[in-house]
This record gives sequence, structure tokens and C-alpha cells, in this order.
Amino acid sequence: MDFGVGFLSNNIMLPFLDFFYGIVPNYGLAIIALTLVVRFVLFPVSANQLRSMRRMKIANPVMQQRIKEVQERYKSDPAKQQEELAKVNSANFKEFGNPLSGCLPALIQLPILFALFATLRGSPFADINYSLNFQIATPENAAQIQHQPFTSASQNVYFADRVHFPVLATAVNGTNLAIGDQSKIVLQTAQGKDFNALATEYPDVELTTKWKVTKGQDLVEVLEDGTVIAKQAGDVTVQATVPGLASNKGFLFIKALGKTGVTNADGSINWDIVIMVLGFGISLYANQNISSGSTPKPSNATPETSQQDTMNKLTPIIFSGMFLFFPLPSGVMLYMLIANIFQTLQAFIVAKEPLPENLQKLVAVSANSAPTAKATKADSKATASSKSEPTKTVEAKTKQTVVVDDKDKDTKSPTKSALPFEPNSSNKKKKKGS
Repeated sequence: MDFGVGFLSNNIMLPFLDFFYGIVPNYGLAIIALTLVVRFVLFPVSANQLRSMRRMKIANPVMQQRIKEVQERYKSDPAKQQEELAKVNSANFKEFGNPLSGCLPALIQLPILFALFATLRGSPFADINYSLNFQIATPENAAQIQHQPFTSASQNVYFADRVHFPVLATAVNGTNLAIGDQSKIVLQTAQGKDFNALATEYPDVELTTKWKVTKGQDLVEVLEDGTVIAKQAGDVTVQATVPGLASNKGFLFIKALGKTGVTNADGSINWDIVIMVLGFGISLYANQNISSGSTPKPSNATPETSQQDTMNKLTPIIFSGMFLFFPLPSGVMLYMLIANIFQTLQAFIVAKEPLPENLQKLVAVSANSAPTAKATKADSKATASSKSEPTKTVEAKTKQTVVVDDKDKDTKSPTKSALPFEPNSSNKKKKKGS
């Protein structure tokens, strides 16, 4: 029994879809309602993921600084370095949490989101395709062929609004044929009820099966009833297509929920799909800006941060451009647009939440230590002048000017350690005890 994406789609997503369609008989509204319900159910999980990502983005520079400090301090003693790194990692874990805590919520969401995606890519929003691969042997190998029925995986087919059955395709005489052999492809339910007989019970819907040879067109002939006649040896793929019930139905500015691609065969542009692709890209860009704006930028830009900023700018363009080369049905695009808008609002809500006290201190330190452009220029000028001329100091009591040479001063000051504990603290205690 399937307990994966197919199970979630058939036993959870489709019943909810039928329920919403029963309330408002419009498949576009049903898609929006189903998308919002799934997103609200996953809200606590995805919100925890966003909080974890926000927390780690703030804490990561400090964590990396601590690790680098230990590596530099004990680079000549690998054993001691590993011991101190274990202490640092333990302290980081206690102070900032598990860096991988954001991965579990993402893994929990994936099966549900895949099931929702698979539901909207199938019937009733898109045509259902059954592909069967035939191998036609030469006359010399005909005696070795054993004819056994071959059955494809079942797919849900809508025969009417809120009426659907799992239908599978069976090659009665098998898919291994000799030249001159025949094998009829029969569509039927899991209980063995014929597809055509079931379709006659719902005369308001046109469910005529279309047959097409997608590979090896010259090797076989396919009759209107699905009978495959082998003519020449080779590999053949036969496709049976059942039309989707709502594939040609529109919603608001969407002409057809089953239409795919930005352009049609005649070169005309599907502006409804273009609008949804642009909306998806804009919402993705807004989502990234909100997420990045909720955390302070580092005071000193590094190549890694610059590269990350570039990727954040290019990601909306790349993801939106993918739909030009990998087109999806309009119903799926509607789902992705609504889901992305919801996720953007969710990111905005999470970004407004107050940070934990320890992270607020890090943000404050980062904000205070970030130099402005003017201050940086002033410091550079002051440094240059101090090297060329001695500094004049005025004593308040005597009001005499004393010339002090800065070169004689010891400008070195002890560097403050970023470690949350005193290195070698255990060794110091042992020495005191002895």
C-alpha cells in the first residue's frame, strides 16, 4: 500500500478539494482554499523554520569567530584544538541552539507540499497520460516471448464534479510482442470496471480517450479502441490521454486552469500565465528582502556576504525564468502564487517578533561597531597625519603645550576574546591547587 505522496493526495488533498468545491462550485476558488488550509496547518512548522534561520543568521558570525579563534590559538596542538573546539561547539549549542534545527521543519513540510503539488498537476486540472513501453521482437526471437498482462500505476480520473475513481491502464496481451502480434490497452478501475462503461454514466462530460505513439511511430499501428498492432521490431511507447474535467475551465483572468506554457503553438502569448509568473517573482523578491532585513548586516563586508547578496538578487529571476523552460499548468501556477504570497506575509510576521535577549545584545553590538563611511575616511586621514607629525597635547592646569611623539607610545592593546569561557581554565585551576 502506498503511504507516500500518492496516499496523501488521494486520501487528504482530493477530499478537501471536493469539500471546498461543494461549498463554492469553482475550481479556482477550491485551489485557493486548499492552498490556504495547507499553509495554515503548516504555519507553526514553517514559522519555527524561519525563526531558526533568523537566529542562526545573527549568531553565525560569532560562532565562526569563536571557532577560528580556537583554531588559531591551538594550531600547533591538534589534540588540544579538538578538545577546545568541542567546548566551543557545546557552548554555542547551549547559547544559540542547534544550527540544524531549521532542517527538520523543512523535511516535515516536503511530503505535504509535494502531495498538494501532485494533486494540482493531475485530474481534474490537467489531462491524464498513461504511457506504456512495448518491445517488439524479430521473428527469430518470437518463440521466446511470453505474453503476460501488464498494468500501469493507477491515477485518479474525474468523471464529474466531485466524482473520481482510480483508473489504470492494462495491456491485455503484455508489452512484449512479435511482429504481427496484437495487444489491446484497456482502461479500467481497480475493481475492474471498464472506463468507457463508467464514462457513459456521466454523459455531461466528454471523456474520449486519445491514443498517440510518442516513440517508434513507424513500428506499430494503434486502433481507436486501443489495440496495438506490431509491424516492425524495435522499442515503442504508446500514450493514452484522458482529458481533465476542469482543464478548460477559467477563473478570474485565467483562461484555462489546464493550459501550460507562456506561448501557444501559433506564437501567441498567454498573458494570464505571464502575470502569474511575474507575481511569483515579485513575491519571492519581497520575501527575501523581508527575511534579510530582519537581521543586521555585518559591519565588514566579506566575499561570502557579497556573493550571498548577489544570489538573493538573482534567485527570483532564476526561479521565475524556470517556468519559461519547464511550463506548468495554470492551476499549479495559481497555487504557487498564492502560497508565495502567504509565505511572504508569514515572513513579515516572524520578522516583527522580538529576538531573544542574547541575540538582541549581538544586534546592538553589531550596530554600534559598524562604522559609517564618513567615520572610516576620518580615521584614515587621522592615521596618516599622526604618522607624519607629532601630536600636541595641552595640559589644562599649566596651559602649556607639550609635544609628545606617538612613535614612543605602545599602541598595542589586549584583544578581547570572543570565547564564552576562559581557555585553559582547567589547567590554571590545577596549577593553583598544587
